[in-house]
Amino acid sequence: MKRIICSSVALLLLLSGSVLAQVKRTVTVTLSDDGAAKLQVFLPEQPSGRAIVGCPGGGYSHLSMQNEGTDWATWFTSQGITYGVLTYRMPKGDRTLPMSDACAAVKTMRDSAALWQISPYDVGIMGFSAGGHLASTTATHAPAESRPDFQILFYPVISMNERITHKGSVVNFLGEGRADAQLVKQFSNDQQVSKHQTPPAILLMAADDRAVPPATNAIPYYLALRKAGIPVAMHIYPSGGHGFGFRSTFRWHEQMLNELSAWLKQLERPKAGALKVACIGNSITDGFGIDMADVDGYPAQLQQLLGRDYYVRNFGVSGRTMLNHGNLPYMKERAWKEAQTFSPDIAIIKLGTNDSKNINWDTYAKEFPRDYQQMIDALRALPSKPRILLCTPIASMKTAVSEKWLIRDSIVTEAIIPAIQKIAKKNKLQLLDLHPVVNMDKKDMQADGIHPTSQGAKKIAEKVKEAILKEQ
Repeated sequence: MKRIICSSVALLLLLSGSVLAQVKRTVTVTLSDDGAAKLQVFLPEQPSGRAIVGCPGGGYSHLSMQNEGTDWATWFTSQGITYGVLTYRMPKGDRTLPMSDACAAVKTMRDSAALWQISPYDVGIMGFSAGGHLASTTATHAPAESRPDFQILFYPVISMNERITHKGSVVNFLGEGRADAQLVKQFSNDQQVSKHQTPPAILLMAADDRAVPPATNAIPYYLALRKAGIPVAMHIYPSGGHGFGFRSTFRWHEQMLNELSAWLKQLERPKAGALKVACIGNSITDGFGIDMADVDGYPAQLQQLLGRDYYVRNFGVSGRTMLNHGNLPYMKERAWKEAQTFSPDIAIIKLGTNDSKNINWDTYAKEFPRDYQQMIDALRALPSKPRILLCTPIASMKTAVSEKWLIRDSIVTEAIIPAIQKIAKKNKLQLLDLHPVVNMDKKDMQADGIHPTSQGAKKIAEKVKEAILKEQ
């Protein structure tokens, strides 16, 4: 399991008299106990609620603080974006130093949301070259509280294979660990993208960059994000080499700024104070078979329907069961832990389809109510005390694929749905019957007879939205 351990840091606001006079514009926060890591925050006069942590490049040996750091401040603040330039510590073979600094910077933005008029759900990270590697590492490895909501990567180092990337960055970041194939893989971030967890991205670079070749760095990262169904944009300019940053001499400077601005404007994020909705489930929640699940899966479409007053997260994992003795128990997954860490205001449970398999139900059917109750009790124990909505499985058709995967709709209708109905009644919880919602045709259902198309997912999202708003 990928994880960054972020040590707790004392946030020392440097509020001298001169800074106090400008506190609405610039604040400096010390992030590390040794005082070396700092975040210089530029506060806009009319904040939009969005914030970005900037990670300058420099091959993990120095920092390009102006061109890839402070030069961007006015451009961001003019758009109402709170912008922080991160001075992170050089690893010198100890990668945990810059990693913990980036974690602390994102968390600081979130922790200061009320003070700086930021939405805690709209904190992004931006990185250049080696800073792009640090930004993408934070996006792919960090725990939820320090993981950014979006990423902006300029000519990023992505691979840690020194034969195809910037060797100096690898040497400085991994040190002697660069000889460890597993470690190289762990921090080659195109191989660490996680569905529904790695945030949306925009990548910008020049085709003639010979310091950090796009073909072996940014492009594989783009493909990994796209394969995972995560929204991603990429702009490759004909020329410009490496390190153009904010330089006006970069031939495509204005075009680049316009494209970045347009991407940021279309990137809608929930408002501060939005109600958090956790979608817990199996492949139907996950969006199996839907090309862009984070755009067209049912949780993504639910977000679109509910709007910015809600923050919907997809915690679906394909193939998983409610049964703890099932072949793939949901409650043993990282997604279940993250769903609890999310501390939702509303939790939507949609499990049961895979429990119908003979290897699961025929042996462990009696344990289903107990295991379901365990999930309900765990959610009720959260500080947010979420409203819990139970959903029945959607119908499935008998096809060669469903028979191969052992999905039995007869067990769903005759045993699993009645069990969920009893659990809902016992716990006085809202029950949503999704079994008849998706039509058994090519428009609503994929050829496997189990998973909805994007149109079928829309029907699920519409019913879930109705259920959420019904008892507000």
